Amino acid sequence: MKSKAKTAEEYISELEGVQRQQIEGLRKIVLENLPEGFEEGMGYGMLAYVVPLTKYPAGYHCDPKLPLPFINIAAQKRHTALYHSGLYADPQLNEWFVEEFTKRTGKKPDLGKSCLRFKFKDEIPEGLIGELCRKINPDHWIKIYESHIKR
Repeated sequence: MKSKAKTAEEYISELEGVQRQQIEGLRKIVLENLPEGFEEGMGYGMLAYVVPLTKYPAGYHCDPKLPLPFINIAAQKRHTALYHSGLYADPQLNEWFVEEFTKRTGKKPDLGKSCLRFKFKDEIPEGLIGELCRKINPDHWIKIYESHIKR
């Protein structure tokens, strides 16, 4: 569900019910835990947390005019999604996250390559998502990106 919203607040105002609560909750967790240097904005019709062009002028390889994406949060038709690029690019981080998620929730995460899906009835493990956000700072993300993704 791609939005044309220009700001996070505008994006959230388009949502209702549980999905709005989940998006607001995830946004709060990300903003409270993301290391300094990332910026919030909109990207690809969803909430975006990026390395700004002022820090990484090379930008995103798919479109160098765009800042380097790191985390996105989106309201999808049947779930709420948290896209964390580090889970895709860093196998050790992915392994840690799956193990911790399973230990803390008693179930495996509904996880794609970098997409963590929460059905509307699911509880979001806030503490774990906060820890995940703190694991990678912008400089570390740039190193991972340049060594594994940008070739």
